[in-house]
Parts: sequence; C-alpha cells; structure tokens
Amino acid sequence: MAVGEIVLNSGYKMPALGFGTGSPPSPPAHELTAIIVDGIAAGYRHIDTAAMYGTEAAVGAAVAEAVERGLIKSRREVFVTSKLNVFDTHPDLVLPALKQTLSDLKLDYVDLYLIHWPLRIKKGANVSNLKGEDLLHFNVKEVWEAMEECCKLGLAKSIGVSNFSSVKLSNLLEFATIPPAVDQVEMNVAWQQQKLVKLCKDKNIHVAAWSPLGANGAFWGTLAVMESPVLKEIAASRNKTVPQVALRWIVEQGVTPIVKSYNKERMRANLEIFNWELSDEDICKIQTIPQARALKGDRFIIQGHGDYNSVEEFWDGEL
Repeated sequence: MAVGEIVLNSGYKMPALGFGTGSPPSPPAHELTAIIVDGIAAGYRHIDTAAMYGTEAAVGAAVAEAVERGLIKSRREVFVTSKLNVFDTHPDLVLPALKQTLSDLKLDYVDLYLIHWPLRIKKGANVSNLKGEDLLHFNVKEVWEAMEECCKLGLAKSIGVSNFSSVKLSNLLEFATIPPAVDQVEMNVAWQQQKLVKLCKDKNIHVAAWSPLGANGAFWGTLAVMESPVLKEIAASRNKTVPQVALRWIVEQGVTPIVKSYNKERMRANLEIFNWELSDEDICKIQTIPQARALKGDRFIIQGHGDYNSVEEFWDGEL
C-alpha cells in the first residue's frame, strides 16, 4: 500500500503516516530494530522516535539494516523524526542534544526535530516522580532560536514542536524566523483538537497525531477510541477495522497519524487507510463522540514550582 506525502512549510516532503516507537516499556533494542525493519518492509517510510523514548539507537540500526537488505535504496527514503528531551530545553543544550541524537541514530541529519514538551526539567530528575526543584524555567524564545540554528546547520531538515497548545503556538509564531513545520499532539476521535487544527491550517503548520488510537494498553491511555460504539458501527458497515476508521478520520482532517503497532498483521492493516473515504454521515457520527484529553500532564505540575500551577494553565484551557 503506497503512503502519500504532504509538503511541509519547510519545502520538505513527509510521508502521511508515521511509525511510532514511543510506548514504554520498549522491547530490547535488537527486538525493536527487527520490528522497525518489519515496518519498513511493510511500507512505512516515516519513523518517529525521541531521546526521551530511548529508542533512537534501534531506529538508526533499523534504517541501516533496511538499506543493507535492499528494502530501501538509501537513508533518504526514510523520514526520521526525533525530539528534544525535557532535560535539554535550554539554548546552550539544544545543539549538543541533537548531536547526541544523531550519534545514537548514526545519521548525519534528522528530517524533523521537535521540542518534545513546552517545559524544562533538571537533568537527572526522575520524570515519573518529580520534586518542586526539578521544574525549571523554559524560555521558549531562546530555545526556538537554538532550534533554528540546528536547521541552519542542516542537522535538522525541518523543525517543530510537540504538545504545544494553540496559545503556545501563536506565541511562538510572534518571534520565530523559521516557523515550526509541525505540531505533534495527542489527537484522535475522542480528542479531536478542532481549535488547534484550524489554527495550524490557517498558519500553514502541519499537525501530526500521537495516540491516534488512544494508546490502549500503554502505561497510560484511554479505551474511548478502540471501544467506541460509533467507530464499531462504522467499521462493521464498511467492512473495516476500528483502527482503520479511526486513522482514516485523522487523515481526512489533513493530519498525519503516528501509529504504533509491533504486530506485523496490524502494521499492514494500519497502512490500508488511503484508498477509501468516510461518508458525510460517518463524519457527523464521529463528531458526536465525547471529548477528553487522555494525557493531561499532571506529573509536570507542582504548584509554586516551574512555569505552570495547574493542568489548565499548562494547556491554556484546552482540556
């Protein structure tokens, strides 16, 4: 199944479906490498990783193996996204962090480099059990200038953000000389992000959707997608799976889903979303699904410390 491409505001093309690697606990590196190679063999050409996931080395090894086995002709055929860790969101740390990412990937550049979260955490802190002193000030303007430098050096073909609300994105656009190419956010039928998607369309910023199926089975997540009666009804009437309907809806919003499945059969099934369309009636039904953000980021909030005193403040009311 051929996956289409979208053209980012940077001028570079990005495949319209991503293969995610961020679902802890990850399998051992050699197993994950084999799984990603299976994904490339199935037809995925967009691999999403992050320093925070600890999967960059496995992604790089998989790309090298795919070239060696002739599954792709060169590294240029695979679009690799990685992300700046929350420990490195300081202007002096951005370039060294990207260089470490490239070293781990054994690549000369990433196709897309994102600020993973709009916050800064002290190096060495336990992100699962933060203390007040671990939350530091995040200067988005200075960090974005360092991201732009990475782009100018050719180490990142495109740059962008992740988990930025409409307000934070608008703020960034006020001073950015290179606008973000992508905002990668939680988005699925149970969290449709209509306000953010509209803003991004207006500003020519592409939206990528993590957790497009609700992260069912991960250490956090929601069953609101996979157990949706609305999706089950549409899937049955169209002879499709619930994931295929959920992913097709995202694609029809002009958004790129980053889907994570390590099962070969499901990998292939998730690619089969490009040669059919949902009906207007289907879309109307999907719009009735109750809305709630699944990952609220409570762990990043300690009142009186850092930049945010509540999850409402963190997401600028977009909950």
